[in-house]
Amino acid sequence: MVEMLTQKGREMSSGGGGGPKADEGELYVAVAVKGIIGDKLGGAGSRRAVRWAVDNLLPKADRFVMIHVIPPISTIPTPNGERLPLEEVEERLVEMYVRDVKQEFETVFVPFLKMCKSNRTKCQVETLLIEYDDPAKALLRFIYKSGVNSLVMGSFNSNIFTRRAKSPGVPLTVLTYAPETCEVYIVCRDRITTKSMDPLINAAPCTSPKAAATARRFLKDGAASFHTVQTQNSSDPGESIEVGTRRSASAKELRLEALSLAIREPETPQSSKASSATVQDVIRRRGGSDIPQLNYSDFDETSEQKSSIENIVKEQRDSSPPPATSRKSKKVEIEAEVERLKKELQNTVVKYKQACEELFSTQNKVQVMSSECSKDARRVNNAVEKEVLHRKTAALEKERHMKAIKEVEAAKALLAREYCQRQIAEVNALKNYLEKKKVIDQLLGTDQRYRKYTIEEIFIATEGFSPEKVIGEGGYGKVYRCSLDSTPAAVKVVRLDTPEKKQEFLKEVEVLSQLRHPHVVLLLGACPENGCLVYEYLENGSLEEYIFHQKNKPPLPWFIRFRVIFEVACGLAFLHSSKPEPIVHRDLKPGNILLNRNYVSKIADVGLAKLVTDVAPDNVTMYRHSVLAGTLHYIDPEYHRTGTIRLKSDLYAFGIIILQLLTARQPNGLVHAVENAVNKGTLTEMLDKSVTDWPLAETEELARIGLKCAEFRCRDRPDLKEEVIPVLKRLVETANSKIKKERSNLRAPSHYFCPILREIMEEPEIAADGFTYEKKAILAWLEKHNISPVTRQKLDHFKLTPNNTLRSAIHDWKSRVRFSNAVVNITG
Repeated sequence: MVEMLTQKGREMSSGGGGGPKADEGELYVAVAVKGIIGDKLGGAGSRRAVRWAVDNLLPKADRFVMIHVIPPISTIPTPNGERLPLEEVEERLVEMYVRDVKQEFETVFVPFLKMCKSNRTKCQVETLLIEYDDPAKALLRFIYKSGVNSLVMGSFNSNIFTRRAKSPGVPLTVLTYAPETCEVYIVCRDRITTKSMDPLINAAPCTSPKAAATARRFLKDGAASFHTVQTQNSSDPGESIEVGTRRSASAKELRLEALSLAIREPETPQSSKASSATVQDVIRRRGGSDIPQLNYSDFDETSEQKSSIENIVKEQRDSSPPPATSRKSKKVEIEAEVERLKKELQNTVVKYKQACEELFSTQNKVQVMSSECSKDARRVNNAVEKEVLHRKTAALEKERHMKAIKEVEAAKALLAREYCQRQIAEVNALKNYLEKKKVIDQLLGTDQRYRKYTIEEIFIATEGFSPEKVIGEGGYGKVYRCSLDSTPAAVKVVRLDTPEKKQEFLKEVEVLSQLRHPHVVLLLGACPENGCLVYEYLENGSLEEYIFHQKNKPPLPWFIRFRVIFEVACGLAFLHSSKPEPIVHRDLKPGNILLNRNYVSKIADVGLAKLVTDVAPDNVTMYRHSVLAGTLHYIDPEYHRTGTIRLKSDLYAFGIIILQLLTARQPNGLVHAVENAVNKGTLTEMLDKSVTDWPLAETEELARIGLKCAEFRCRDRPDLKEEVIPVLKRLVETANSKIKKERSNLRAPSHYFCPILREIMEEPEIAADGFTYEKKAILAWLEKHNISPVTRQKLDHFKLTPNNTLRSAIHDWKSRVRFSNAVVNITG
């Protein structure tokens, strides 16, 4: 609750003092502060005073109050800028204005109250506003009336005594005239001044009657009013003290409106008695109230005022002498305290001596221990250095060890890799060795000269000896076409009904495994246990099929026939000159002469061959009996009559084959017929009509060689290697040269080409316009047109007639071209 006392006869509460008096035995501390309304920091001297009081006195104080002196409020501002005395305004408005002014001044305590929050204590912090025109007098009156024990003030000037030559300030005045019961502390920038520190302050007090009267008047007048605001319990720093300075603009406007209404009233005699108040205009229209600020330095005391203060102090001291009982008790207490202090001093001296002795011994021990510590430190440093060295050495060794481990691991990996590679190389070498050994054994060995197949392999290759795989059948069994080891092959299955046939089969295998010639069919392998022979496969079949036009085989040109005769002669010569024993075929015929894709001939079916251990001389009629083998009309008559086998026995069959290639006739009676034709000069009539360009001279010479080879007696037959082969070689070379010349001129005539497709016709057909077309082309033309493709005239009909003559000519031309290409590929 705010209580305000004016100078006009209203006394302060609590007996005219500044609040309630301090109880006996309690510590009552007051701090005088100054500042500006709204200042968040406060004055520098007041901040130092409050900070020092909070640190040194607040923890021990029972009561703690902050004091601020404000000038008396005597006038009220109006909205038009004038000021009215308080007596001319309504009491309600005066109370509102004074309350607002006091609330504005309460904001001065805000920064100092925040400083008190930092000290946690149970003592309450109070604030007090004193309304008086002289701050020094107001503070002295407060000291005497309240019985405060300690008063703390701040001073901006560090040497407050230098101002005595001029006029003493508020701090020095209060320090000079404060009672002995109150200790005054003036906190400067670099020092703290108390009453005991100033000898001039303790001089004889002033006894001037005028000063005494002034002092009594100072203490008696109610010019100062004290305003106690809300207290703060410093033990609860979380609570904040709010000073009531917030006023709404509407309330202020209401008050100003009330003041303006009061001003409009007629002037009374009391209004003319305006007080000579010194309060400045503090209320502004914008930015808050314009409240006068009190500066302590403005209150310079005159000598008359000083004497009046001294009289007031003396009178106050005389008016309240201390009782005698309290002085005696205080003296006794002081003496007892002195005795106690003496004893404590003696004890302290003894303890001090003991402490010195202990200190000396301790210093000695410290020296000894420091020397030992230094030694230990050196030892520790040495040990640390050694440890560091050892660690470095260990790290190097570890690095070397890890490097060695890595090298060992790398060496192990390399060794393992090399070992694996060596193992693989050894396995491959062993495999290659076994394969080479197998090949060598097959080629050179006595036991394995051929590839041995199992019956399972042959069974799978022939699809279980399927009839669809049969490509031929002879006196000893069937021949199947198959594929073994990714190679086309012909498997001949021999029927081994008797032990004699089995022995003959084994002998045939042994013989054939040694034969390697370009004009003898190659034996790829065999399955001796089951009587299977595996030969190479020749695509164009046998010579018999071409001679007699079987299986739609085209006729062979004359130069192919010449070359086949020469190749067969070379094959026979190889068989007859084989070592260690010559081989006689004994079943040479066109069916056993096979042609490959290039029409190269090879002698096949050597399975009936017999090993001739003793060759009979030519002058011996009969040398040895043996079982007859061969085909009728191709068997040597002398061998058939006597049963004696000779090397020239194969020449008879070879002569018959030459005559068949020239005449394309059956072998029975062929020798006699050709011989008569040659003698009569009618050989051209017997030549094969499918060939139209026979070279007559070479053909007749070849027929004479065939007749010599087919002589009835062996002694009359020519020698194959010395007489027959040179002549056949000459004839083949002549034929090849002629074929090369003819091939350069071998171009298709223009009428072989279709007028529509511009290609050689396969099925020539004659249309209604008389031109020949390819059948498919002319049919497609007639579906869209009704005119001739050549004449562009309308066709009479759409019937087509086959041109067989042209078709035969085209077919013959294609055969010659094909055979000529084959000859060129072989000889070239």
